[in-house]
Amino acid sequence: MDRKLSIPVLYEDEDLLVVNKPAGLLVHKTGAKREEHTLIDDIVATRPAMKTVGDDPARPGLVHRLDKDVSGVMAIAKTQVGFEHLKKQFMERTADKTYVALVYKPLPRDTGTISFKIARSKARGRMTSRSGEQEGKEAITTYDVLDRFRTTTLVSVNIKTGRTHQIRAHFLGIGHPVVGDKLYYIKHMRHIRPIEIDRIFLHAKRLEIELIDGTRRAFEAPMPEELEAILKTLPKT
Repeated sequence: MDRKLSIPVLYEDEDLLVVNKPAGLLVHKTGAKREEHTLIDDIVATRPAMKTVGDDPARPGLVHRLDKDVSGVMAIAKTQVGFEHLKKQFMERTADKTYVALVYKPLPRDTGTISFKIARSKARGRMTSRSGEQEGKEAITTYDVLDRFRTTTLVSVNIKTGRTHQIRAHFLGIGHPVVGDKLYYIKHMRHIRPIEIDRIFLHAKRLEIELIDGTRRAFEAPMPEELEAILKTLPKT
């Protein structure tokens, strides 16, 4: 089993590869970024048999992804059997996905659920959250407050669905954009100075899935040092 991948491998067997994706690395090539190096480029270079896995040649082995500037746990199928097994879990929502995010402004409650529908925005590359009466795809996000600071709140986030930019669009929708998000933000937040950070403060901390043998496993990626450093600078309430 070749382990020369340049990013941390959290787990690997014959059918599955679980990695800790760093921020700044695109997962797979897109129409606008065909020349940019990607996570899949690295994986296929070290594990060439994975090139034909899946149902899309541009996304071998992928059933989920993380945005470029988001870090954390990602699972990639190494075989077609592994792909179908993993895909079924994401489609049936039995894969448990937990993120950590820092959002602007104090959240009014320690726990909450955001259930706005998600639809494509007229603004290029963006999604938008909409009320129940409007068109869009079902999206459910729950959160628990981990810590409170003067102008921000650290939250643990669980997504029941996996819509594009779901966490980012949902927290913007309730008026608490994710720190460092240059796509989903409020231009004028009264009395709040933007935090200087060169990535989004969103990290896929934990992924729990079922392996081929039926064993349920949870994989965790530690908080990146650059995010820990930001937390140490924040004044408490």
